[in-house]
Amino acid sequence: MKILVVNAGSSSLKYQLIDMDTEGVIAKGGCERIGLPKSILKHKTDKGEKIIEQDMPDHKVAIRLVLEALVHPEYGAISSMKEIDAVGHRLVHSAEDFNCSVLVNDEVMEKCRNNIELAPLHQPANITGIEACMEVMPGTPMALVFDTAFHSTMPDYAYMYAIDYDDYKNYKIRRYGFHGTSHKFVSQEAAKYLNKKPEDLKIITCHLGNGSSISAVKGGKCVDTSMGFTPLCGVPMGTRSGDIDPSVVEYLCHKKGYDLAQAIEYLNKKCGVAGVSGVSSDFRDLTKAAAEGNERARLALDIFNYQCKKYIGSYAAAMDGVDCVVFTAGIGENTAEVRSAICRDMDFFGIKIDETKNLTKNDGSIRDITGKGSKVKVLIIPTNEELVIARETKALVEGK
Repeated sequence: MKILVVNAGSSSLKYQLIDMDTEGVIAKGGCERIGLPKSILKHKTDKGEKIIEQDMPDHKVAIRLVLEALVHPEYGAISSMKEIDAVGHRLVHSAEDFNCSVLVNDEVMEKCRNNIELAPLHQPANITGIEACMEVMPGTPMALVFDTAFHSTMPDYAYMYAIDYDDYKNYKIRRYGFHGTSHKFVSQEAAKYLNKKPEDLKIITCHLGNGSSISAVKGGKCVDTSMGFTPLCGVPMGTRSGDIDPSVVEYLCHKKGYDLAQAIEYLNKKCGVAGVSGVSSDFRDLTKAAAEGNERARLALDIFNYQCKKYIGSYAAAMDGVDCVVFTAGIGENTAEVRSAICRDMDFFGIKIDETKNLTKNDGSIRDITGKGSKVKVLIIPTNEELVIARETKALVEGK
């Protein structure tokens, strides 16, 4: 079975074609600047990379170009579109309508459209990509895999905010969490690596990137996660503030003359480690600047590392222990200084890392950086959200 995985953004579209017999990627790429001048498609197979410059006024045209590239006699990966057995789509928000992946139909799409207000920046683009595929590939089974679904197992006392209960019921205000496909994948991979059943493990997964979230996974199910009603909540991120007193929003509006929308944009796009450091949202730039004596860069790193440490400690308390801590995503997989700082002085929890192993370069494999005498396994696991989407799609199509 070959499954096309599609992740549509507002002006972009990423894709992978995966052979589920081997779970190997046979083609991947992305469309950039959809709806803008100078659109471009980058298409990769084992034959190399092909760059196609062609106007893409909308996602429908982009999808058509992707399909043409996949079956192209020179740089394609398959002989015809009939080889694509199903399409798996990433969709950001499921609200409380879905707690697992689902096959696309009219009723499902209507519910997804109704949830646009919960993710107004991402959901419309995701839906546009789905609709484009449905139009260009009629009759091909399609599945929706939600960022929020893995977190739907949280107990009510973990996902509820202490607001008027009627406001929760009427407006769906609660903790949802995001990066669910990543947290699911690495927690399952950790269980495999440890040769244990997920049901027997307590795992803290740290998805650390430009957007970062930390989850507590007990018995294979998410019981808490750092992001909340939106991805603004949790640890500080590249440009997002993370957890903050809500009264700051009103105070900022008063002091800087912001309206509410401007204040929220400020917290999403001008804060985080970029705002503190004044250097960059890229942790490679931050670690370099800190090493050269830039105190604001050092402070930004210290704030990030400290907040991650606090979440790990709180989740160990919530689960009555922890068997494994997993680092993943761009920072989690590649920034040794961050992993070292987060795990430092965690002896009470039995967390120790081997600093020599921690410095090994990312080669795409699972790296065990557990230190001598550590009671908790510490792993670096490259995430693979596309493979999760493909697996979920395959299971739905096969009715498993």
